[in-house]
Amino acid sequence: MVLLGTIVNGLCIAAGTLLGKVLYRIPEKIKTTVMHGIGLAVCLLGIQMGLKSEQFLIVIFSLVFGGILGEWWDLEEKLNKLGTWIEQKVGASSGEGTIAKGFVTATLIFVIGAMAIIGALDSGIRHDHSVLYTKSIIDGFTSIILTTTLGIGVLFSAVPVILYQGAIALFATQIDKWVPIELMDAFIVEMTGTGGLMILAIGTNLLGITHIRVANLLPGILVVAMIVTAIYYWNSIIQFAQGIF
Repeated sequence: MVLLGTIVNGLCIAAGTLLGKVLYRIPEKIKTTVMHGIGLAVCLLGIQMGLKSEQFLIVIFSLVFGGILGEWWDLEEKLNKLGTWIEQKVGASSGEGTIAKGFVTATLIFVIGAMAIIGALDSGIRHDHSVLYTKSIIDGFTSIILTTTLGIGVLFSAVPVILYQGAIALFATQIDKWVPIELMDAFIVEMTGTGGLMILAIGTNLLGITHIRVANLLPGILVVAMIVTAIYYWNSIIQFAQGIF
């Protein structure tokens, strides 16, 4: 089921919110220790994915040029500004300021990030939900913490998460109609490797080891597609030429 990972993600957010309403006071040391545990698990997932690359130079070039594009476009800052603008607009127009703030804050945390995009692509292309399952655990625990401070508005963030990730997953299932299977297989392998390092960065950020602007690395997925496509068609041209001569 293509949308299984997305649905599980939404349910974990909802469950975490309801649990957060019950456990409104969680000791800080418990929050820290559990978050570190999740961070370690995310790091392991990222490493496993990163090692699946068959042409590591593609991963390197994708991260380098993707990072350049991301910094040039200043994606992370733009997303932060968008979040601030939405929060101001919703908070200003809502009589339930706490609900609005909880909804907007949680939505931005759960929707904006490499794991949402990479996980949804994995669900649609490979029917592999492991990234979204991991994200579900992170989002579930995060929603508990957010609910203790921002209230029940966090619950409603499950809706845009399902719509956003579901749309990406459904779109990904149609890619094979226009892309040759050999090209798609090569893209999946290198996208997994590149995305794995982004997920590793998320894990180290959760552990407080690094402060990597992961959103600015997301164009690396586009660079992967460009490089893999160029290599595929270049090899096709060479094989065609050899067949003639």
